Amino acid sequence: QVQVVESGGGLVQPGGSVRLSCAASGTILSFNVMAWYRQAPGKQRELVAGVTGTGGNPEYADSVKGRFTISRGNAKNTVYLQMNSLKAEDTAVYYCKMKLGPYGMPYWGKGTLVTVSS
Repeated sequence: QVQVVESGGGLVQPGGSVRLSCAASGTILSFNVMAWYRQAPGKQRELVAGVTGTGGNPEYADSVKGRFTISRGNAKNTVYLQMNSLKAEDTAVYYCKMKLGPYGMPYWGKGTLVTVSS
């Protein structure tokens, strides 16, 4: 059974940085599509960043461009989200999603909370 687990969340001050990690286990297959989403209190879940294949041409939400970086790990089925210059509005539960391909079944993690506050 595939399990997706996020880690790295916590409390960080405005302007600070945090790195989120995500790893999938329980499969011999390699996920080709990896993405980070977030859901703030009272808001819908939104795409933050996504990467396909070897990691070229990642996509980002306009609100995080220039501040966040998504990258695939060297280990199979791992992905990271480097978050810099954090703002209070970045506070949310961050979820990792993985798929074998664009039309594959998504596998979601349970999320990790990032709180940006002084």
